[in-house]
Amino acid sequence: MLFFETPEQVFARVFRELKPRTAVPRVEIEFCRFANANSFISLDGDRLHVRITDVLQGAPAPVLESLAHILISRLYRRTPARCWSDRYRRYLNRRDMRRALHLIRAERGRKLMAHPRGGTYDLEQIFEELNLRYFHGLMARPELGWSRRPSRVTLGHYDPSHNAIVLSSILDRPTAPRLAVEYVLFHEMLHLRFPVDHRGARRCVHTPDFKAAENEFHGLAEAKAMLKRL
Repeated sequence: MLFFETPEQVFARVFRELKPRTAVPRVEIEFCRFANANSFISLDGDRLHVRITDVLQGAPAPVLESLAHILISRLYRRTPARCWSDRYRRYLNRRDMRRALHLIRAERGRKLMAHPRGGTYDLEQIFEELNLRYFHGLMARPELGWSRRPSRVTLGHYDPSHNAIVLSSILDRPTAPRLAVEYVLFHEMLHLRFPVDHRGARRCVHTPDFKAAENEFHGLAEAKAMLKRL
């Protein structure tokens, strides 16, 4: 591989490798101030437009080559070879890259959520009760809020870039048992206590320590059964 290739040349070469019988389109690459590591690709006639997060501006050619394989494969609904995905993830999982991504999410992103005091449950009150019960009251309270749209798929998430826990507003209803709400909030509090473990291309969200701590929740099986019924 030629390391002095421009990003446009890298994408053109990869396109030729993946689509050898198709004329190589004119490649236009734009580095954008996204609030995350997402990149996008589109094909309009003979123009291949690629928008890449500016955190990758100046990235080594092998990383751009991996991204090219991922994006062009996605364009044609193919699954890229695992070696490209692994190389790309390893680069993003580097400590300096994680730090850079954390900063741009905090600086550019906006966390949209509703007030923690909902129509049925007050997340701040429940947080403080769980904090005393399981963390000796030592956990600093992050930003708390209900999602602006109810979701049955994502019942809660912790956003480390904004130090915020958001619970799905589908749980802020009289039909949602308090135990179920407590469990979802407790689960997200554990993400503050046990950060994601990065190892090469792997990203372990629920570490053994995380799972052991989760098993200490009183009524765990009952709460999970409630969530399934919801």
